[in-house]
Amino acid sequence: MWRLKVSEGGGPWLRSVNNFLGRAVWEFDPDYGTPEERAEVERVRREFTDRRFEKKESQDLLMRMQIYDLKIKKFSWSQYLDYNYENNKSNYSIHRKILTMDYYVLQYAKVKHLQVDLPAIKLADSAQVTEETLLTSLRRCLSQHSALQAHDGHWAGDFSGILFIMPILNIDMRFVAIFTTIRHAKFDSSYLLPIVFILNVHYCNEDGGWGTQVLGPSTMFGSCLNYVTLRLLGEVENDALTKGHAWILLRGSATAIPQWGKIWLSVVGLYEWSGNNSIIPELWLVPHFLPIHPGRFWCFCRLVYMPMSYLYGKKFVGPITPTIVAIREELYSVSYSEIDWNKARDTCAKEDLRYPRSLLQNVIWTCLNKFVEPVLNCWPINKLRDTALKNLMKHIHYEDESTKYIGVCPINKALDMICCWSEDPNSDALKLHLPRIYDYLWLAEDGMKAQVYDGCQSWELAFIVQAYCSTDLVNEFGPTLRKAHEFIKSSQVLENHPNSEAYYRHRSKGSWTLSTADNGWSVSDCTAEALKVKTSYF
Repeated sequence: MWRLKVSEGGGPWLRSVNNFLGRAVWEFDPDYGTPEERAEVERVRREFTDRRFEKKESQDLLMRMQIYDLKIKKFSWSQYLDYNYENNKSNYSIHRKILTMDYYVLQYAKVKHLQVDLPAIKLADSAQVTEETLLTSLRRCLSQHSALQAHDGHWAGDFSGILFIMPILNIDMRFVAIFTTIRHAKFDSSYLLPIVFILNVHYCNEDGGWGTQVLGPSTMFGSCLNYVTLRLLGEVENDALTKGHAWILLRGSATAIPQWGKIWLSVVGLYEWSGNNSIIPELWLVPHFLPIHPGRFWCFCRLVYMPMSYLYGKKFVGPITPTIVAIREELYSVSYSEIDWNKARDTCAKEDLRYPRSLLQNVIWTCLNKFVEPVLNCWPINKLRDTALKNLMKHIHYEDESTKYIGVCPINKALDMICCWSEDPNSDALKLHLPRIYDYLWLAEDGMKAQVYDGCQSWELAFIVQAYCSTDLVNEFGPTLRKAHEFIKSSQVLENHPNSEAYYRHRSKGSWTLSTADNGWSVSDCTAEALKVKTSYF
């Protein structure tokens, strides 16, 4: 059974600035849970599967089960009341009633995990809503919500929804699991079964394709990457693969996948680099005062295209296995050796084409593909490429080290990890990367998912505290707010990153991130909300 671990690290290849505060990862424990609890988990999964086309988003029931269980096991009923009495003496007579209901709901939740709502007040249509009614409902609401707080002070939860993140993380896992001999840093294969489950059953749309996001229509980007992921995970013939294969071929085959998809397929060995638009690494060598220097790009754009340009510059391709050769023949309507890669370069399926390229974009790409890239590959100018690639790896290592190998997002983390593998498959950098993959994985009743960030702990917590404090019931939820305050206090970034200007970073000392202090990327609005809470409510 899966166990949610909060604010825990462990292992020789994990680093943290504040003892992993806010980190929430799922770990498989074969001895965890009773037979009844395991049966309940399976029942919840079956129920979600039966209605997956009606409601595609989960309710995070597995997390709720575990948080409630932790609270129940921590206290007996008398200990539960005594603990809350010490922290709520001023309103204990009222609070005891709420606690009584809360406790019995928690006990009920332990046996019937789906029942997580306290009894609602029933009012007739003509009944008058009184202040007492509102306060009772509000207390019930906050009591229920506070029961979901993790022991470190934040509220853990799902932050997924983008369907191409799991495939790119699986590509990373493939390189490490199959082609690397790293000791003490193997990827846990127990994660693969719930990944296959969610891709096969829940993410596949009724038309047979996969979308770019969980509620979206099928796209070539989502369909190709998820199809490839299932094949790389060992699936050969099943309903999802059959329908997905037909969907892809009916809409022009994988040659019509958009640019990011072309890059990832090229890395795996399912698409040729000559079918990509040029992402020249030499651009990082131009003077910084020029507006085209990548150091002037938005951070997400810069940090995603940085490893992309490295992989493009090296024309990196992973080992070609029999599985890769087989998938090559499945993704295209003609033989792989007969594909016109020059034509494929500018091909994009209509399902993925949000905005047609402008004339200016066409001119730029034509110049890069027809003139700039060929010239840069001619002697002696081609010596610049090695210099550019070494410079890029310095920036990649800096980004990894300054974020404790979490990355600014899972996209650049996955790309950085491939770059580290291509540089040295047995490097310390790759060993440090691997355990941080788990920071992006989240388990719910629909299966194992990839999150769009390593959480939004600090961001959400600031708003939660403001909501609690706006109710004038602060004294009744003192322990909850105290834990939240400690989390916010301990999540502040306390140091600037070394030599930050050389790597196009702003100062970060005193700021807050979207997620945890280990992430290291300060965010202005997260800082503003956290500072507002610190100065106005505590």
